[in-house]
Amino acid sequence: MACGKPRGRWQSARGVLRVSCLLLLCAGVSSEIRYTLQEESKLGTVLGNLAKDLGLDSTALAGRNLRIVTIGTKQELFQVNQREGALFVDRRIDREELCSRSSPCLISIKAVVENPLEMQQVVVEIVDVNDNAPVFIDERYHLEIVEYAVTGARYQLEGAHDPDVGSNALQAYKLSPNPFFRLETDDLGDEGKIPFLVLQKALDRESSARHDLILTAVDGGKPQRTGTLSITVVVSDVNDNPPVCGKQKYTVTVKEDAPEGTFLMRINATDSDEGVNGEVEYTLRNAFRNGASELFELDRGTGDLRIKSGLNFEEKQVYDLKIVAADKGAVSLSTQCNVLVKVEDVNDNKPEIDITSLSGRIPEDAPPGTVVALMGVTDLDSGMNGKVVCSLPKDIPFELKQSSDSSFYSLVTKEHLDKELTPFYDIAITATDLGAPPLSSAEIIHVDVIDINDNSPVFLQSPYIFYIYENNKPGHSIFSLSAVDVDEGENARVSYSIDRLNSDQSVTSFLNINEANGTVVALKSFDFESVKWFQFHVLATDSGSPALSSNVSVKVFILDQNDNAPVILSPVSANGSAEGLEEVPRNVNAGHLVTKVRAYDADIGYNGWLLFSLQEVSDHSLFGLERYTGQIRTLRPFTETDEAQHKLLVLVKDNGNVSLSATATVLIKIVEPKEAFAASDVPNAVKDEEDSDVTFYLTITLGSVSVLFVLSVIVLIVMQCSKSTHYSSKDLQDTNYDGTLCHSIQYRSGDKRYMLVGPRMSIGSTIVPGSNGNTLVVPDRRSRASGERTHQSK
Repeated sequence: MACGKPRGRWQSARGVLRVSCLLLLCAGVSSEIRYTLQEESKLGTVLGNLAKDLGLDSTALAGRNLRIVTIGTKQELFQVNQREGALFVDRRIDREELCSRSSPCLISIKAVVENPLEMQQVVVEIVDVNDNAPVFIDERYHLEIVEYAVTGARYQLEGAHDPDVGSNALQAYKLSPNPFFRLETDDLGDEGKIPFLVLQKALDRESSARHDLILTAVDGGKPQRTGTLSITVVVSDVNDNPPVCGKQKYTVTVKEDAPEGTFLMRINATDSDEGVNGEVEYTLRNAFRNGASELFELDRGTGDLRIKSGLNFEEKQVYDLKIVAADKGAVSLSTQCNVLVKVEDVNDNKPEIDITSLSGRIPEDAPPGTVVALMGVTDLDSGMNGKVVCSLPKDIPFELKQSSDSSFYSLVTKEHLDKELTPFYDIAITATDLGAPPLSSAEIIHVDVIDINDNSPVFLQSPYIFYIYENNKPGHSIFSLSAVDVDEGENARVSYSIDRLNSDQSVTSFLNINEANGTVVALKSFDFESVKWFQFHVLATDSGSPALSSNVSVKVFILDQNDNAPVILSPVSANGSAEGLEEVPRNVNAGHLVTKVRAYDADIGYNGWLLFSLQEVSDHSLFGLERYTGQIRTLRPFTETDEAQHKLLVLVKDNGNVSLSATATVLIKIVEPKEAFAASDVPNAVKDEEDSDVTFYLTITLGSVSVLFVLSVIVLIVMQCSKSTHYSSKDLQDTNYDGTLCHSIQYRSGDKRYMLVGPRMSIGSTIVPGSNGNTLVVPDRRSRASGERTHQSK
């Protein structure tokens, strides 16, 4: 710490103004700025440049709010010029009013600046000026002396009072020249100088019965001030012995809370005269400015001194009482007994907390040690009764730091704050003195915690999984996402966007999201048969600065609707219509497989489960249709009476809620056995070659689908055993959808029928149709009748 040099200026305003800055200690101890000011200086008198003495930059003075706080007074005596930093007098300063007879008279103030908050001790010494002349209680004093009083007799006079101190106080007494009396003075130290008239020449009442004297009290000021007392000495030849006090000075101590009527002491004065000349009465003379006659009462006859009304140590600690003891002689003689009443302090004043600076709004990221408030603590009591300790409640992130002189405290943060846990604090600061019993007072400081953007938005689910039906309307919302941010205001306002950098562009190109509420809109209609599921990412970003964000994975599964009608695979005519001709030998038995109507439905589950039925048939007793396979078989052998040609209309419909259907026409011609064989031999070679090619490709397909089926079963087992509720993209690609029914496609090659069967899989607890399949070769009953082998692949 740099050591400052004292600086000051002289100014003529009822005296000399000196300004000095004193160092208390140099290494590690704060300095003290001290100014000296004469009392009764004019308002506006400048003590010094406080900003310069504090080392403040004048250009930044306005922003630091330099101000002063006076300690121990009820009003501010000084102010600071905010533009220049000069400390000047703001109110009339009377040293006698501020410090009574205390010397030196020191006024302690605090200089406070902000940004950052700092305090500096400033002491102003009030220098006494000779603004009070010595004053006697009465303008005239009457003294009776018997004519045969001995030479050298001393008579105590009423002393003068001068509230000034030092050289300006009462210094001496002067007596007007006369041949009978001289003046002697007893110096009682703090109690002042007491004048005595000393008889230096015998009195002769017959020569002179009265003597008029002038007693002058002189102080040491420049210029001198004086006060006078007119003394009338009446020479009497009776009652020549005045009362004598038992002690030169009586001293008594009493606590300030002593009740009314408390006995203090008895004044005992004796008079050597006899009769009424020796009877003494006591009276309490009013003292200067202390209102003693209002606080004490004196028994006129006994001299018992008691408390009349409540004392207050904080207002006055010592009372100097003047008690006159006078006899009852015709010409009364009297003497003055001095009584010193000392008041002891009791703990009757609670500490006072004065908040001098407060920052009621603290950001939650404020570092530990941030100053929240500055406060001064005072207690009007003295000693241990006036020592104060401040405390805070436990379990709050604040602490108190005490200044070096123990009169100021700073409230600071001791750890980081969290707006989301505690948005504000009502801090109870308790000030307790060390008296017995102790007294305390409390002050509540309200501190709001200002939010900062320290929390990212959090989605309510992660990941999101949605199921939507195909054939949705483009431009309509399909689902909504939601994220919350525990911050407040703009820091908690969340906007949504599709993370196109981390999402498949082919997916995000047909999606849009409402940035305000997270509603996702599809710009096209989904087709289950084209896309069964897709995945993308959504960003939730708050409006803080800097903004924080989080993302979530969104998985969307397309649910199938019955939007595909069955497609007839066979029979199919040359022109593309579902119509075919089948020739059947007349000699076949009942149950002969005439043909099979083959159909396919692109939907899955119940929507793709096909049922076959006969709508029209020429002879119900001759042909039958299997409901689930579409096989047309003979119900009985043909007879000669049966017609040679029959027409069957087959209806194929799915099992959707609103089923779709298709029809196929099968023409059956009954031929003789020879004709049937002849007709079948002609295309036999070409047909065998075609069947061979179809069988080859179907075998490859069967093998591939079987491998996929086995892999799907393995994945299903792993997923059911896992306790996790999250699935990777690979899992979804492997499992795809799952159904309660198989999705089959049937083909025919010669005497063999091939069926592609889709597996059933599970994702969580939701059953969704899949698209992988195995090929099942079902033997044709006609092949069984002719003894051909049956192939089956699982």
